[in-house]
Amino acid sequence: MKLLQRLMGLVGILLVAGAVINEFGKEPEKRTGHGTVADIVPYDFRLPTRERLLATFWNPDGPVIVNTALGVGWTVNFGRLARLIGMA
Repeated sequence: MKLLQRLMGLVGILLVAGAVINEFGKEPEKRTGHGTVADIVPYDFRLPTRERLLATFWNPDGPVIVNTALGVGWTVNFGRLARLIGMA
C-alpha cells in the first residue's frame, strides 16, 4: 500500500512539473496558465473565479467528470452527480 501511495505521489509531482514546463516552454505572450500535459491531462493555474468554480463543481447540465478549476487533473461536478441520483 505504501508503494502505491508513493507511486501516486510521484505521478502527481510529474504531472505538475509537466504542466509548469509546458507553460514556461511557451513564449511569454502565449502563456495562458491553462492547457494539457501530453494532450491528455488538463491543468489550470489561473486564479479561479466564482463563475469558473460554479461551472466546475455545480453544473447540473454538465458532465460528471470535469477539468479541475485549479491545479492538474479532473474533478467531480457535484451538481450533475446530485441530479443523477435524484437529489437536485
